[in-house]
Amino acid sequence: MADEQMIRCERNGDVLVITLDRPDRLNAAPSAMFERITAALADIGDARAVLLTGAGRAFCSGADVGAGALQSADPAQATYDALTASYNPAIQAVVDLGVPVVSAVRGPAAGIGCSLALAADFCVASESAYFLQAFVNIGLVPDGGASWMLPRLIGRARALEMMLLGERVPAAKALDWGMIHRVVTDDALEAEALALAQRLAAGPTIALGLIRRGVAAALESRLPDALEREAQDQRQARRTADSAEGGMAFLSKRKPDFRGR
Repeated sequence: MADEQMIRCERNGDVLVITLDRPDRLNAAPSAMFERITAALADIGDARAVLLTGAGRAFCSGADVGAGALQSADPAQATYDALTASYNPAIQAVVDLGVPVVSAVRGPAAGIGCSLALAADFCVASESAYFLQAFVNIGLVPDGGASWMLPRLIGRARALEMMLLGERVPAAKALDWGMIHRVVTDDALEAEALALAQRLAAGPTIALGLIRRGVAAALESRLPDALEREAQDQRQARRTADSAEGGMAFLSKRKPDFRGR
């Protein structure tokens, strides 16, 4: 496993495409895979958006539980160590990124794979996709930020339904619940998700980063704190070249040409 590539990183214009690349295992994720995701997100260069996707028939079928923790002398501690050292930093890296993130989900997004998909700003799912929190079926609890994300996305009742019953949530139901952005045909998934990522990459990158971080902070803030952060972020955005270009384009009644600066 040490020699496995696990992920592929490719540039498509201004979009960095990160592909989970263990299709023979439905992209089940050893801790090393998420460490490589964290490293890739720490070095996106001048990319202005990120697309997360999975090779083959799945986005990610969850953590690869046979990859180490169960073979440890203390599986409980090994699981804790893998989460805190490998899986959780990757989820946090997605949330903290300064550019927009799109996830493209085909087949299962289960366990930590579900958390990774939903940590993106936009989750585009194919008709074959489903989302699963099956931890309860093996006597465990959701992880990877699921207990934080799901109630905020779909409300307490539906989050508990998903986590306490451990049943699949098909793409159509996930869309109806407001968990994801869009459902498309299986054949259209890559093109639709990439087009969305490219649209975001063509936007005012600094402002988009401030928006996504501001929303994350506002979820944990009092209104006065949110108002102050917005004022500070607006000051920073106003000083960018893209803001100047946006103002000129508005006055000239033309489409702005944002450069991410």
